[in-house]
Amino acid sequence: MRPWVVSAPGKAILHGEHAVVHGKLALAVALNLRTFLQMTLRNDGKVLLHLPNIGTRLHWETSELEPLLAAFPAGLIDSQPPSPEQVEKLKEFVGAAEGAAAATHSLAVVAFLYLYLSVASKCGVLPSMDILVWSELPTGAGLGSSAAYSVCLAGALLSGCGIISYPLGEGQSVARWAEDELDLINRWAFRGEQVIHGNPSGVDNAVGTWGGALRYQSGKILPLKRVPTLRILLTNTKVPRSTKVLVAGVKDKVLKFPAIMEPVLASIDAISQECEDVLKAMADHPSQEHYLVLEELIDINQHHLDVIGVGHSSLDRVCQVTASHGLHSKLTGAGGGGCAITLLRPDTSPTIVAAATQDLDACGFECWETDIGAPGVCVHSPPSLKAEVQAVLSGV
Repeated sequence: MRPWVVSAPGKAILHGEHAVVHGKLALAVALNLRTFLQMTLRNDGKVLLHLPNIGTRLHWETSELEPLLAAFPAGLIDSQPPSPEQVEKLKEFVGAAEGAAAATHSLAVVAFLYLYLSVASKCGVLPSMDILVWSELPTGAGLGSSAAYSVCLAGALLSGCGIISYPLGEGQSVARWAEDELDLINRWAFRGEQVIHGNPSGVDNAVGTWGGALRYQSGKILPLKRVPTLRILLTNTKVPRSTKVLVAGVKDKVLKFPAIMEPVLASIDAISQECEDVLKAMADHPSQEHYLVLEELIDINQHHLDVIGVGHSSLDRVCQVTASHGLHSKLTGAGGGGCAITLLRPDTSPTIVAAATQDLDACGFECWETDIGAPGVCVHSPPSLKAEVQAVLSGV
């Protein structure tokens, strides 16, 4: 049978990280580094799951999976979070070993089984299939890799079982689902994220589903209607950090110095609002002035993030190196290491980008030139994919 290929983007926070925890506005954007899923339906009673990015290759007979369906009643709805009993049963089945690498492997497999069995319970049959997932996103870097995985799984499984349509028509290279179907994909992807993360915000899977940019404030997620696609340089400092520890550190500062910290958080909120207004204006008539404002907002916000205690010497180095080439950078996500984004204006020459990338590589960092404001989950015809993606999904 012909393979189906689905992709979903990663995510970056443009403005508002940490302040969002305190009720302020954050802007999240789709990152055009994507996760790809190839699904091939079989008719031999086997289910194969191959995740080369994390070194996982597993296969089961559908008869082995049949007993697990008892925990997934046909009336299961996407508004119900995964129950502890369901997750524990799946973890026991997978036989999770101890350790960080094993935990990543285990949770990715458990999320697949949760979504596979949930969807199967609705269509009344355990489908036989090959699932191959490959990603351009690094794992554990705060770029939404697990959400892109969950979105791809939800889209492919729901479509493969006939719960939603297969939107790719004859002669089309790329297609997207209708709004109501995207909404269903998003809701099931959120369940996958809950399996992996426990209590996610829902921002990452929403970005993976809808693409573009969205605003997030006090639990409310709203996609922006029209946003420009902006070129960026994304830099992974490879410095590990704990989001939990960094969030707790900001909270301590706010409690200790409220008169100092509250105005800083309010200023970050104002930056997010100003940026939202600029993005809306750019969707109609982008101008050089808009890019200059975006650069200023990036610089101001980076200073604020240092003030609230989530900067790091590696991030300072990214800002210094890119500034030496006339570019503007800020951390994205939790900070304390992790990743940074650098805005590239339309007139930024390839020579400057290459020189900045070379200097950042020399620091031991990893860089990608990509876009933000990318499209959300899509179905592709294999010939439309980049050669390197085709090679991986073909098993080469």
